[in-house]
Amino acid sequence: MRPLHVHITEDLPRLAKMLRENLEMSSDFKVTGHALNGQDLLNQLPSMPSLPDIVLMDIQMPVMDGIAATAALKAKHPQIKIVMATVFDDDENIFNAILAGADGYLMKDEPPQVLHRALAEVMEGGAPMSPAIARKALLLLRKTPAQPMPSQPDHDLSEREIELLEQLSKGLRYEQIGQNLHISTGTVRKHIENIYRKLQVHNKVEAVEAARKKGVI
Repeated sequence: MRPLHVHITEDLPRLAKMLRENLEMSSDFKVTGHALNGQDLLNQLPSMPSLPDIVLMDIQMPVMDGIAATAALKAKHPQIKIVMATVFDDDENIFNAILAGADGYLMKDEPPQVLHRALAEVMEGGAPMSPAIARKALLLLRKTPAQPMPSQPDHDLSEREIELLEQLSKGLRYEQIGQNLHISTGTVRKHIENIYRKLQVHNKVEAVEAARKKGVI
């Protein structure tokens, strides 16, 4: 099994070096590179041999901060997991990072074993958070008006089909979706045919609209 590919986005060389050294303590991870800010990260991705599985993202950076970079990256490559690695644990940063699409939120001074466990967890679909961040996130949820519990899904879409719908909702072309999900364009088209049949729609716009109405995406 290949190691998880992790890209570091951090403007301070000392902290970037610390994160790299922490990751390289385990053969489960391979550091694919280092970006100095969000724009630098977005500029690097097209020339990489393959996209990273995870981006460790700082928040406060020049040119483009981590929250703006997270939103931009998720819009184009929603399959990449983004874990904020920061010294800032204020409510506004937590809230904005979650809204932007962050998959986890860690403090930079976490021990290496905690970092390793968190990155493995995020790849398994979890949302790892440092304990202090988790407490603040719970307080934010308690301040938010309660929403009604969602009903049981009325569709039989597979996880892969839902992934494709998320990509379609970003306006991505079939070729880009195939690259993001590591499948051929023909396989993308076959999945989309199945999506149309299951949702009883005839085009991409209708499929995305139906999926949103059903709470799928």
